Amino acid sequence: MNELLLSEIKSEKNELLQTFLLVEEFIFGKKTAVQSELDELVGYCQAETDEIKDPIERAEVLINALFVDQLFIDNQQQNWPVISYQTSTALAHKLISPILKAVLIAYVANACDCKTDIVFVPEKAMLRIICDDNYAIIFDPVTGESLNWHELDVRMNEISGDPFEVTLDIMKQESLVLEHITSLKAAFIREQAYDDALKCVDMLLALNPNDPFERRDRGFLLHQLDCFKVAYDDYQYFVEQCPKDPAAQLLKLELDKISISDTILH
Repeated sequence: MNELLLSEIKSEKNELLQTFLLVEEFIFGKKTAVQSELDELVGYCQAETDEIKDPIERAEVLINALFVDQLFIDNQQQNWPVISYQTSTALAHKLISPILKAVLIAYVANACDCKTDIVFVPEKAMLRIICDDNYAIIFDPVTGESLNWHELDVRMNEISGDPFEVTLDIMKQESLVLEHITSLKAAFIREQAYDDALKCVDMLLALNPNDPFERRDRGFLLHQLDCFKVAYDDYQYFVEQCPKDPAAQLLKLELDKISISDTILH
């Protein structure tokens, strides 16, 4: 993986959406020509909010503009298709995977003078528009539904520690990228696009070298692509690092069935 791209992902100084577009270019092998669509989306939302002085009303109008006027509203899904991870295609079909949608909405909202970040609310990433020192709107990037204080308290109670010291953490760029690539990897595997899924694993391993679960997944993908020797090494590494994992115990039984001696290395 390109060292420059790796440093771009790890840096918290870069604009988040641009980092996502760089990741997309690396994985899909082509530059995303999406700026005109983004400019159009920002322009529409700015026209809807520019005359509104009250920050709470501005935030509410913005959310309505995105989820109703621009058809961003969607239902929660267990699995998202690959097209929902490609920015231009996702926008065109109004089918956008959760993390990518959160990044897009944050980009648009900040351009509309609505201070917005992505926060972790157990167990998902959500958007927060900070209206003033005392009021913020926290909402789901998929459905657009906001949390009231009671719902937020219930979710935050899942976090261990002193309840008076529990705060909403802004998600770091690298964490968002990791979650996005991990989900995209799973989508590629479901659609049997193993070469593309392997690109995701290579990127994940570049960010977290020798992660045993990513080594396991790389072994699976290489196995599917008939690269048995490297698959064997990755499987073996996972078994050694996570011996108590149920998957490791099953893999240990399977390793002896993989023939190495007659395999042509790829």
